[in-house]
Amino acid sequence: MALNGKIGIIGGTGMLGAAIATGLLESGALREDQLWLANRSGSRVGWEDRRGVTVTANVAALVAACDTIVLSLPPALYAGVEIAAAGRLVISVMAGVPVKRLAAQSGGARIIRAMSSPAAAERMAYSPFLLGPGATREDAAQVAALFGAVGLSDEVDDEDLIDVFTAITGPVPGFVALFAESMAAYARAKGAPAGVADRAVRQLFRAASAMMAEGPTPAVRVQEMVNYAGTTAAGLTRMQEGPLLREVAAGLEAARKKAREMGKG
Repeated sequence: MALNGKIGIIGGTGMLGAAIATGLLESGALREDQLWLANRSGSRVGWEDRRGVTVTANVAALVAACDTIVLSLPPALYAGVEIAAAGRLVISVMAGVPVKRLAAQSGGARIIRAMSSPAAAERMAYSPFLLGPGATREDAAQVAALFGAVGLSDEVDDEDLIDVFTAITGPVPGFVALFAESMAAYARAKGAPAGVADRAVRQLFRAASAMMAEGPTPAVRVQEMVNYAGTTAAGLTRMQEGPLLREVAAGLEAARKKAREMGKG
């Protein structure tokens, strides 16, 4: 679905902003002449071949030119940002910055708070969003189309869930990579060459991601393997009885709390 109007991304050449911009262009949802990117220097490094994209250091010029503005700054840098965006749609993908603060610094914009991930460049991000002050159902449709072009998206009605999904889905591959490395380390400890262990685990996660993308839920997949009562069942049962699930929850909670701290300014 093609997006309406011009879209400006403040922080658009950073990791997340650039990933969203790349995904929007590669999907065909946005033309180059519809996209503005702002950074502190105005540098086009990395965007030399996208001559139709406007890159600027002038945030005010971006806001004036664009109908939809995406805030993709590190939360610590947002403290000094005031934008005169009255009547425009402002979407924040900044970790932890609450709707109330976004509204206070947006100059009367229509606010939507969201989260995405660098997987947007590959159109594989998960991007939940929450309607804030002034946002309309038409705005919700625009945001759903924007994030739908770079992966999957859901509207949520509880702001706390944005922080929850920031912890879970924002750090791609983050937590999944940690689990993969723990498996590779086990294989190395049992005598597998490092390269072989790495290939085996990478292939496992490639296959698992494809299988879990559709079909039964992860919970059903686990129970199917437990019911089969084979070697995997023995391992899964041991993990379920141990501290693994509690530690995963504790790690995600630590990430959620950090996201909220970062957004306090």
